[in-house]
Amino acid sequence: MSPALLSALILLGALVLFVSERVRHDLVALFALIACLAAGLVTPAEAFTGFADPAVIAVAAVLVVGRAIELSGAAAVVASRIIPPGAPFAIRLSSLLLVGALLSAFMNNIAALVITMPIASEIARSARRPPAATLMPLAFATILGGMTTLIGTPANLILSSVRETRLGAPFGFFTMTPVGIAVTIVGLAYLALIGWRLLPNRGGEVTDGKAPWRVYELEVRDEPFDFTELRQRLRRSGARLLAMFRDIERIEGIDRLLPQDRLLVLSRENQWSVAAKSGLASDVAVDRDPDAVTGRVVVAYGSPLIGMGYDEVRTRSLQQLQVVAVGPRVAKERVQLVDMRISPGDQLYIRGPHHVLGAFCAGARLLEIDRHDPVPTARPQALAILSIFAAAIGSIVALGLSPALAFTGAAVLIAAGRLLPAEEVYRSIDWSVIVLLAAMIPVGQSFEHSGAAAIAAQWLGQALGGIPLIGVLAALCSVTLLLSIFLNNVATAIIMGPLAIDAANLLHVSPDAALLAVLIGASSDFLTPIGHQNNLLVMGPGGYRFGDYARMGAPLVALVVGCAALTLSLLYA
Repeated sequence: MSPALLSALILLGALVLFVSERVRHDLVALFALIACLAAGLVTPAEAFTGFADPAVIAVAAVLVVGRAIELSGAAAVVASRIIPPGAPFAIRLSSLLLVGALLSAFMNNIAALVITMPIASEIARSARRPPAATLMPLAFATILGGMTTLIGTPANLILSSVRETRLGAPFGFFTMTPVGIAVTIVGLAYLALIGWRLLPNRGGEVTDGKAPWRVYELEVRDEPFDFTELRQRLRRSGARLLAMFRDIERIEGIDRLLPQDRLLVLSRENQWSVAAKSGLASDVAVDRDPDAVTGRVVVAYGSPLIGMGYDEVRTRSLQQLQVVAVGPRVAKERVQLVDMRISPGDQLYIRGPHHVLGAFCAGARLLEIDRHDPVPTARPQALAILSIFAAAIGSIVALGLSPALAFTGAAVLIAAGRLLPAEEVYRSIDWSVIVLLAAMIPVGQSFEHSGAAAIAAQWLGQALGGIPLIGVLAALCSVTLLLSIFLNNVATAIIMGPLAIDAANLLHVSPDAALLAVLIGASSDFLTPIGHQNNLLVMGPGGYRFGDYARMGAPLVALVVGCAALTLSLLYA
């Protein structure tokens, strides 16, 4: 079997595993790397060169610097001050989307969403609209903003590395800014004026005044309960029985409940109210502190709480916060809360002092939905972090320093100056993305060196031969976008970058124009909730269904592809 066919089959197998969502993306990348080693497409010496690739180092360093900016509270202050508090809904939404895009141009997309998501919920609530009206537009805006600078998303750094390898020099920090800004302006205008109106009016917790559903446990304390009477009491209390437990076993088909039996309950009311009305008891003590509030939060990807039990919130907050209820996932699982582990996208109801809750959410990567307490801002610390960040960008633009060196230096200064807590330095790096990048780089190089990329580029060149430049660029952007529906944007960039350069050479068009078309397409999955983490994070809080993304995202995709192709054809004609 020829090396080109072997490489193509391995990449196809990885694609199938990526699409299946049954295996973690970083593990899929490692499987593909091992397969390339076994097939002789990658030598042992080349297998781990991806970990030393400047793009991988730059991504890790940018994540550290972005986390420092996030925790400093500076970005949250800027966001809250730019958005006019008393303006009409349309103006506040437009300002919110602009801030989200601006933040995501210089920091991680998820961090930009973490900072602005509480403001989005407050804007919807004050306008008596459901959260759906603001959350998906905000998620899309943070994705659009990532297209405008070199560090906006890891895919941009990967494509810059591809350009350096193939053409001798990387992208400049603002090389993609003209097309990125054009696409972002068109996209934000659509989202603010038309897009949010296409979303269904679900999640009526704001418009009808009802509280969201929550799940918690109650206990039979003093005397046995007749099962039928218990169900009636719960129904009158506004609660629904999900499951019953005796000791550690789930029980069904019984006539009486005994003291210390536990009940898993779904309700819009808090547990103390339902317990008082039903004659049951809650083992979560109500916090009578006048400063105590209950915040509904969503667990973001990269949260240190993932995989932990709910008591970890109390431990990490030094006994100041507690999880008093959880979101709808537990209603489907129907197991005791002590057996549950926190997963990305989970909703938690956390109660405690409002100032502690605000700071804890920032540190634990929790996206607050229903209550917004700004992260406390230490001005000297925030100014120092922003100065280091600006110096890193300045050294790239003015001195030609590589992003890997500039941002590694910035991360070292932040850590040495204790501007970021020591435990956060390594925790801020999404290691699954780093492993994915480092493993896929040799796999992508094997696809190129085996001749498979040249063959694919030749097919693509034949299909696009004779088409005007604007059509070629639109096609490259569209192919990349379709691939990004099944892969994440990093893997898509690794595969499409070399292929786009080869196709550009065959078609006698600018390789930079082709690479930038791929850059836009790799970050333009607005059709599904699984194409980008930000899309998935707003799905639960917004009450969205899978098809809602295409409903608002399909016109946006058409606008993005058309605008990118037109802008690039004018710039590189």
